Amino acid sequence: MKKNKYIIFLFLIAFALVFNSCEKLFFEKEIENNPVNNFEYLWNEINQKYAFLDYKRINWDSVYNVYRPLVNDDISDDSLFNVLAAMLNELRDGHVNLKSPFNISRYDRFYVGRSNADFDVIRINYLKDNYMITGYFKHNFIKDGQIGYILYSSFSNSLISDYELDYLINRYKDTKGLIIDIRQNGGGYVSNVFKLLSAFIEDNTKIYETQIKTGPGKDDFSVLEEVKIKPRNGSKYLKKVFVLTDRGSYSASSFFSVSTYATENIKLVGDTTGGGLGLPNGGQLPNGWTYRFSITRTIAVNGENYENGVPPDYTVILSETDRQNGIDNVIEFAAAKILE
Repeated sequence: MKKNKYIIFLFLIAFALVFNSCEKLFFEKEIENNPVNNFEYLWNEINQKYAFLDYKRINWDSVYNVYRPLVNDDISDDSLFNVLAAMLNELRDGHVNLKSPFNISRYDRFYVGRSNADFDVIRINYLKDNYMITGYFKHNFIKDGQIGYILYSSFSNSLISDYELDYLINRYKDTKGLIIDIRQNGGGYVSNVFKLLSAFIEDNTKIYETQIKTGPGKDDFSVLEEVKIKPRNGSKYLKKVFVLTDRGSYSASSFFSVSTYATENIKLVGDTTGGGLGLPNGGQLPNGWTYRFSITRTIAVNGENYENGVPPDYTVILSETDRQNGIDNVIEFAAAKILE
């Protein structure tokens, strides 16, 4: 019997996490805690295990040459943190962090592009006063009841329940289509990606492939593993679905977006997502500071790697003139495609 490859992938990730943790416990006892060793350790971890050095065309040796001279044994903790954080930000990855007792480094997803939504316009002219809140979905009918509009602001708030999906699908079952708005949705639980997507598919579906970085070479990755999902047992919506995205749609939002490439009834509208299609793993420096960075890469069903952002099927940029007039032209475009 063929095993579920997604379960195998989860096992591999769990193994990587445990192995990485055990590796630290064994080796760090032999590493003297000084600023130079902390720098060297972090640089080497990225060099061997970060999944996107080649994809992003980052010369990590050149990065070493820039930042290594800034570290010596007399450097303060604050200054060492700033050097390491600046080095990590060369990766341009929102899944990369360094955490100390006094600060957390981050590459903010807002660096990659501006918002493609005005939520005041959405709240006043689309959701309106009588909108409903079901779990963390805000929703209402638009276009005289012909379309359901669903705003989903974060995949991380809580796990989506079967009751919530049943309610949404049954409420909008007689519409001509749905608009699901994940603009500025910074991500969260990948399990919510699978749960939400399962409401819009009819058959078992391969949504992408994934693999883990296994060594320092640019091609040192594990064998590609298929990630598949099953349609949910409850109510499903198989009509037109348009998902709205922008550069603030990051991580789990990019996973959801890239998964729609495997479906016929779901299309993306708006701007390219912010990326974040690598799953992060973490470790500890000799001084006790912790870090994480992306160790996997995701390959779409069309064979492409969209770590830098998932392109929409229809690119529609928010019009400033329309916005000032209370119109969201991204929503209007998706609505017109549903009604055509």
